[in-house]
Amino acid sequence: MEKQFNQNNQKLPSELVVGLDIGTTKIAAIIGCKNEFGKVEILAIGKSESLGVSRGVVVNIEQTVASIRTAIAIAADKAGVDIGEVIVGIAGQHIKSMQHRGMITRQSLEDEVSQKDVDNLIDNMHRLVMSPGEEIIHVIPQEYIIDRESGIKNPIGHAGIRLEGNFHIITGQVSAVKNIFKCVNRAGLETVDLHLEPLASADAVLSDEEKEAGVVLVDIGGGTTDVAIFYDGIIRHTAVIPFGGNIITDDIKEGCGIIKTQAEQLKVRFGSALAQENQENEIISIPGLRGRPHKEISIKFLAQIIQARMEEILEFVLFEIKSSGYERKLSAGIVVTGGGALLKHLPQLVMLTTGMDCRIGTPNEHLAGNDDELKNPLYATGVGLVMKGIEKYERDAKRGTNVSKNAVVAEVITEVEQVKEKKKVIGHSKKKIGSFFENIFKSAQDWISDDIE
Repeated sequence: MEKQFNQNNQKLPSELVVGLDIGTTKIAAIIGCKNEFGKVEILAIGKSESLGVSRGVVVNIEQTVASIRTAIAIAADKAGVDIGEVIVGIAGQHIKSMQHRGMITRQSLEDEVSQKDVDNLIDNMHRLVMSPGEEIIHVIPQEYIIDRESGIKNPIGHAGIRLEGNFHIITGQVSAVKNIFKCVNRAGLETVDLHLEPLASADAVLSDEEKEAGVVLVDIGGGTTDVAIFYDGIIRHTAVIPFGGNIITDDIKEGCGIIKTQAEQLKVRFGSALAQENQENEIISIPGLRGRPHKEISIKFLAQIIQARMEEILEFVLFEIKSSGYERKLSAGIVVTGGGALLKHLPQLVMLTTGMDCRIGTPNEHLAGNDDELKNPLYATGVGLVMKGIEKYERDAKRGTNVSKNAVVAEVITEVEQVKEKKKVIGHSKKKIGSFFENIFKSAQDWISDDIE
C-alpha cells in the first residue's frame, strides 16, 4: 500500500488498497483509497467470470489464476496504476465459528492495561488447538473482563491483574486457505490480509446504528449465502449456508427443461421471488435448440421455482438467527446484499418468511461520490475489502508499524545473503584443510613454526 501515481503522473489522495473478491460466479478487483475529506473513494472496478471456484472454494487453480489476472488487469488499466498487493476475501461452507474465553495474568496492578496486553491476549487465542485440517482466520473481541468486572469494550487504561476476553473465533480449512494464497501468488500478487467475506460486506452496507440496534446481514452469492449477526455494535454470530444463486439457476434449468445459460438469463431478466406478484398470462418464449420449436414458459411458474428455493435458503437463515440467541434483539431486521439480492420482490418474501423488516444493502452508502455502478449489491464484498484494507493501514500507521514491506523484504534478503556468504567461507576453508591426517600435519607445522619464531 504505497503511494501511487496515475497515468497523468498525479499523486493520488492516499495509499491505494485493492480488494479482491474471489466468488463462485465472479472475481472482482476493486481499487480504492481515502480522499482528502476522509471518505473512501473507489477508483476502478475490474470484473471477470469465475471459472475455477465452486461454493466459495477453489477447485481449479489454473482457471482461478487466469480469472484473477483478468480482473486485476482491467482494474489496473482503468486506474492507471500497477497492482502488487491485495486484500483477499474468503468464504465457503468450510467456514465455522465458535465462542471462546481467554485469560492472561498481568505482572503489576499499578501499571495500566496497555495495547500490548490486549495483543498478547489475542495472540493466545490464535494458539488454540483446532481440529486437524483447520486453522483460525479471525479472532474478534466481543467484550473484556478485568478482575471479574465484565462489559468492558476497551480495556486500555484500566487497572487490574487478571485480563479476560470473550472472543468470536472464525476458522476455515487449511487447504482452502492455502489454495487461495497459491492462486493469488501465481497471479503475481501478494496477499496483505485475508478477511471473511460477510464481515467485509457488513462494513460496506451496514450503518453503525443498525449494528448497535441488532441486525442480520444476509449476503446471497453464487455458491453460498453468508450470514452475520450484529448486536450492540459487536459481531455475535457468523455462518455460511451452502446454497446460493447458482442452485436457483439449476432449479430453473431442470424445472423448465432448458440449458443453464438460458436459465440464468431468465432468472436475471424475469425472475421474481414472489409468485403471487406475477400474472398467469405472462409468457416468455425461449428459442429451441437446433431447429426445434420454441418453448413457452410462464413467468408465474418461473417465480414459483425461484420462490421455493429462496424459501428454503431463508429457512436456513432463520435457523441461524434462532441458534445465535439474538432472535428477539434484532430491531434493525435483515439486510440482504450480494448478487442474489437483485431478485425482484425479495424483500417482501424475506418479511413474509421471517417476520422481520428487510431492506437491500448497497455498498455506496459509505463512499464518496455517487457512482451508479456501485449501487449494485454485487460489489458489497469488494468494497468492504477495500474499507478493511484502509482500516488496517491506518491501524498499523497509528501503532507505528507501517514499515514499507519492500524495505522489510530487502532487509531479510540482505541478512540471508550475509549468512550464505559466511557459509561459503566456512565451506571453502574446510575443503582446503582436507582430511584428518592433513589436519594433524598442518597443526604440527604450525607448532614447529611457532617454536622457531
